[in-house]
Amino acid sequence: MAEFIKIYNENPNPKEIAKVVKVLQSGGLVIYPTDTIYGLGCDITKTKSLEKIAQIKGVQLEKANLSFICNDLSHLSDYVKQLDSATFKILKRALPGPYTFILPGSNNLPKVFKKKKTVGIRIPDNNIIRTLVAELGNPIVSTSIRDEDDVLEYTTDPELIFEKWQGLVDVVIDGGYGDNEPSTVIDLTEEPAVIREGKGSLDIL
Repeated sequence: MAEFIKIYNENPNPKEIAKVVKVLQSGGLVIYPTDTIYGLGCDITKTKSLEKIAQIKGVQLEKANLSFICNDLSHLSDYVKQLDSATFKILKRALPGPYTFILPGSNNLPKVFKKKKTVGIRIPDNNIIRTLVAELGNPIVSTSIRDEDDVLEYTTDPELIFEKWQGLVDVVIDGGYGDNEPSTVIDLTEEPAVIREGKGSLDIL
């Protein structure tokens, strides 16, 4: 049975953050707020937890479209190939914000992602998830909890999310109502290409 933990975006309580970090470090799955839809994630280094997420989403891990949540741009060089300055400028303009950027993956990716040529990177404009990642010390691998055929309330009200997911995850963070619009996905592996228009404005390109 999952824990339901209230954390405030303006001022995340270090005690509650530490509690969630402990769960992530022990391989737990966590649902947390972002600047778009609530996300489901785990520590990037925990292969078994990654497999669980893929199972919940009903896909093979190798084929799952998971994004990496970082707390700032300094982690990028660990997972992404050297970026040119035009690409870096776009990232600096857009982040933190409601975007997922597809970038060329580096050779240092965790074993389960080795075959992937690209990675999706997210730095949400949300203090709760960014503080969690900073305290954890490595990215959280994330997927949205929204299913296309889902009832809207499920994705925005933390209490309803908890009701639905409590048997599948270890912690649901109540960070207030979520959004129901996903992030804008932009592929920056070559010329910028918009894969999905969502909450993030395209003015950054």
